[in-house]
Amino acid sequence: MDEAAVDLKQALLNDLECPQVHVEVHHKSNSTAKTEDIRAHVLQLLNRHCVVFGDFMWTEFDDVFLTKNVNSVAIVDTELKVKGRQPIDLSKCNIFVNVFHLNEEGPSSETLEEENEDLVAAYHWILPAVEFHGLWESLIYENEIKSNLLDYVTTTLLFSDKNVNSNLIAWNRVVLLHGPPGTGKTSLCKALAQKLAIRLSHRYRYGQFIEINSHSLFSKWFSESGKLVTKMFQKIHELIVEKDVLIFVLIDEVESLTAARNASRAGTEPSDAIRVVNAVLTQIDQIKRYPNVVILTTSNITEKIDVAFVDRADIKQYIGPPSQAGIFNIYVSCIEELMKCQIIYPRQQLLTLRDLEMIGYLENNVSKLSLLLNDISRKSEGLSGRVLRKLPFLAHAFFIQSPTVTLEKFLQALSLAVERQFEERITLKENV
Repeated sequence: MDEAAVDLKQALLNDLECPQVHVEVHHKSNSTAKTEDIRAHVLQLLNRHCVVFGDFMWTEFDDVFLTKNVNSVAIVDTELKVKGRQPIDLSKCNIFVNVFHLNEEGPSSETLEEENEDLVAAYHWILPAVEFHGLWESLIYENEIKSNLLDYVTTTLLFSDKNVNSNLIAWNRVVLLHGPPGTGKTSLCKALAQKLAIRLSHRYRYGQFIEINSHSLFSKWFSESGKLVTKMFQKIHELIVEKDVLIFVLIDEVESLTAARNASRAGTEPSDAIRVVNAVLTQIDQIKRYPNVVILTTSNITEKIDVAFVDRADIKQYIGPPSQAGIFNIYVSCIEELMKCQIIYPRQQLLTLRDLEMIGYLENNVSKLSLLLNDISRKSEGLSGRVLRKLPFLAHAFFIQSPTVTLEKFLQALSLAVERQFEERITLKENV
């Protein structure tokens, strides 16, 4: 988003007399307490702590009822609306308390019968799912990717509720996340579905997340793939008709189902691919009539996607490798986890990038380790988020191998792990 658009959005937010603050309450699975009673006790908690600095989570309470019935109470996503660590007066905010249980059943599979053979065509989860818990918070981006996605779904619901004529103003409920491998596109889709299932729990009983197995829908029998796609979406239609259930459909590596038809017509792709693309487009056009469904797609190679599918995507969001600032924040989140588990001990406070900027990056006893982490982050540029989150583990495995380590020693090991990662890349290229 360009600077003018950011300034306009911030100005609109500043004009709101009562900004929205979302509070997520993780209801214990063995609790029988009513949602309205939990909400009332949470509001009392917030009245006792009416000024907060950004996101905050309580896991211990001075309230016996909350201790008995709740795992955590979290003020979330304030950083998506407020820049920097600014005080938020909850007494002047519209508070939305979302109480949720985590589903612990795990994914189930959807099968299609093809030539007397069962084909696993999709996996689906009931949301909120325990597997996706905390995923949203673990994904770190520098720009407004997260808030834009949340705002997008909010607007689709508003336009549907107000019966906006979709023939005059078009939206298709399709999101395309594209970019290089390892940047968190699939994880972001799962995290977004989880977040919205919690945030919209007041209007939907639960969510369902359906991950289509794109590659399995290509039949080894000629001309069957288009029929399989249609069968798969027919199953999705059966779920969508439940209006009080929120449905998310993920098509990962969407280019495998939407290969550009001009290549097929030129003879470089089988004609069956044309039937598959036509089937996908037809099904999307039918699904967009339903207000309770969002189609999430990802791609590593957008140039291979049929232009008709790209045109149907309301959002075409690039997800690239993290910047130095993003890398720094990813490392901080990993270090916080290792401190919580007392692998890094004793606990030490790291300065934020904003703090370092305010002191002019001057080194002293307080800033020394934060500046070291900043140097490591600079050295890590070019690595994907997937690799970055492995490096703390590899740093311990290769250079520490003791139950506990000081933060300074860990950062030294992390620096060595980064160097090793780039050395391995060079070796791989030389041997290809």
